[in-house]
Amino acid sequence: MNIQKITQKYLDIFPGDLTGNLQQRQTPNVLFSTVKPVGFERPKLLLFNTELSEQIGLGSFDDKDLSFLAATELPENVRTFATAYAGHQFGNWAGQLGDGRAIYAGEIKNTHGKTTELQWKGAGATPYSRSADGRAVLRSSLREYLMSEAMWHLGVPTTRSLSLVLTGEQVVRDMMYDGNPAPESGAVVIRTAESFLRFGHFELLSAQKDITLLRKLADFTVDSYFPEIKSEGSQKYRDFFTSVCSKTALLMSEWFRVGFVHGVMNTDNMSVLGLTIDYGPFSMLDSYDLNFTPNTTDLPGRRYAFGKQAQISQWNLWQLANALFPLVEDAGFLEKTLNDYSDRFWQEHDCMMASKFGFDQLVEGDEEFFTEWQTLMTELQMDYTLFFTELEKWEESVSVNDFFTKVSYSPASEELLSSLDRFLKSYSSRRSRNKVSIAESRMLMAKTNPKFILRNYLLYECIQEVNAGKSGMLDKLLDALQNPYQEIYPEFSVKRPFGYDDVSGCSMLSCSS
Repeated sequence: MNIQKITQKYLDIFPGDLTGNLQQRQTPNVLFSTVKPVGFERPKLLLFNTELSEQIGLGSFDDKDLSFLAATELPENVRTFATAYAGHQFGNWAGQLGDGRAIYAGEIKNTHGKTTELQWKGAGATPYSRSADGRAVLRSSLREYLMSEAMWHLGVPTTRSLSLVLTGEQVVRDMMYDGNPAPESGAVVIRTAESFLRFGHFELLSAQKDITLLRKLADFTVDSYFPEIKSEGSQKYRDFFTSVCSKTALLMSEWFRVGFVHGVMNTDNMSVLGLTIDYGPFSMLDSYDLNFTPNTTDLPGRRYAFGKQAQISQWNLWQLANALFPLVEDAGFLEKTLNDYSDRFWQEHDCMMASKFGFDQLVEGDEEFFTEWQTLMTELQMDYTLFFTELEKWEESVSVNDFFTKVSYSPASEELLSSLDRFLKSYSSRRSRNKVSIAESRMLMAKTNPKFILRNYLLYECIQEVNAGKSGMLDKLLDALQNPYQEIYPEFSVKRPFGYDDVSGCSMLSCSS
């Protein structure tokens, strides 16, 4: 691997705490602190993403590279650090937060000039660990590795995973925050992104009233990641905010398209590049439920439920707007942009939903059609992914009972079957208004609706197997998630078994997940 090509421009541009002191503390008016990873004596490679490594310019893996992947023996050019940021958590201002168990290696540039940031997750404590140990367990690490790669192959903007290494340590975690801690296998992941900059980085500097550094960070962000912005002065920051809003609206629409629930949409978990970031208590939808949240910490309020994600993203953008106001200096512009965000999201959403149904364009009445469908999905407890898989194949000759049995978590009844039958007739009537053939409509559905999603119960089974030293399930999931628009393994294209309904790590998770 081309580890010698890794650089750290962040350290050369911004003020930081260079002491290397890991004492957990406030670090005002700096954007980073230098840190040293803890190092692991018995690392063992579990997963390495060769395709990604080649793509970003690191090249192929050699056995001697394991020490880098485990953050254990690092060359002099790799100057490690953690960044400071703030955030609103569950709607409340939390003050300084920062990279609590993420440590940057820096960035690498490929032959096309594209730069990618690299950071370890689980390599030890930082000044921002907030009384935690900065380590990670295999359970959460494998979930992040697999889900971030699954999202990438689904076509959803996301961070990615380069490697997963077992550390050889046992790490104690209270998985459900219920007073029952237990030792688990330790692990460290290297994750990648064009940038890990969050809303919270800007919130921190604005809260500290360090406008000079806030402007410097905004200029760096625009110059590095928004090349389309050519404006100067306050207009530059207006254009930046507008672009962040657009990217966020698209991301929310993509989450709705594939049925992804993030679980903990705090402002410090929001990317200014519109990436899915920080995979914790996430879930893919099984039964369609706008009120579903996979995060036990999100109960009973369900602030981050599936159907509220767009609304919460707008709330988070309000907080970013407040942070950028000293640069934008135009409250009217910010307010209008935020009010327009709802329209922007629903435009993205409705076009996306039309594609899911195989409609070549939106027509009058589609909004009511989508609302009718939502009501049906909820009342009949139908599986979100399987519904569209069956709808893509549906012919009027198909038995309504057969359709229902494949997609619903409810027992069949005459009333429910009649509701589904009426909807399918309504769908047939709406599809007839297309200007394209049924075959073309199905092609549109096929590239919009995944056949495979990484359900939590599959992740649970995989983690159990890997902990037992087996890799069969892991190999299958890696194959399936790289081809989500094909049905490679029919056994994965089924409803979640009822036996997993109340199993921790399947239906409900905690922020330690």
